[in-house]
Amino acid sequence: MSVPAPPSPSGPAEPVAHLKGVSKVYHGPLDEAGLRVTALHDLSLEIVPGEFSAIAGPSGSGKSTLLNLIGTLDAPTRGEIRVLGRRVTGMGEDELADFRLRELGFVFQSFNLIPVLTAVENVEYVLRLQGVPASERLARAHEALAWVGIERLADRRPTHLSGGQQQRVAVARSIVHRPRLILADEPTANLDSKTAAGLLDLMEGLNRDAGLTFLFSSHDPAVLSRARRVIQIRDGILV
Repeated sequence: MSVPAPPSPSGPAEPVAHLKGVSKVYHGPLDEAGLRVTALHDLSLEIVPGEFSAIAGPSGSGKSTLLNLIGTLDAPTRGEIRVLGRRVTGMGEDELADFRLRELGFVFQSFNLIPVLTAVENVEYVLRLQGVPASERLARAHEALAWVGIERLADRRPTHLSGGQQQRVAVARSIVHRPRLILADEPTANLDSKTAAGLLDLMEGLNRDAGLTFLFSSHDPAVLSRARRVIQIRDGILV
């Protein structure tokens, strides 16, 4: 079953994410040198529609911070960020939460499934929060599970699914509302190499066939070898 592409805005394609002069300083405890921790420093970057890209760098380089800023889960200390044509810096918390819910898809390394819900209930949860009627959201959740090849497991709870199956449920949940940008933070970290390869095959297919834009944060060579663009970051600076 093919996945329908997300709706495209009319006119010339604009970046799905645009960062200009972005810095992020954490005002928590000082580091060993008595300084504030600067996770990102004066970073400018564009992600264009249809990319299958990865942010790479050693632990502590700032790659997860960059992904969180694009996903509006964190706010920059300085600079401007536009996501899907909207200036997200300066948005209020309620507006940001609604923006994430309706416009972005997220895949996390820990799956983040709700253990008391079945696979299909986990997938439809996003649509429930959006206020989609019950019959429609159930049909769309089953459809999303079919897209990722596990509709037969719709009634199983996470504890009765393998790690790879749980991650496919997480991918189905991330695409059920047809977002234009999907952010994946270390999506293969808890998977064996064969399962990880299958997951990457799945996401490559969604990118190729449906035009979904994927941006990963990863140090997994398997992910980096599949990415068509690798954004290297070290000590908070683009390399």
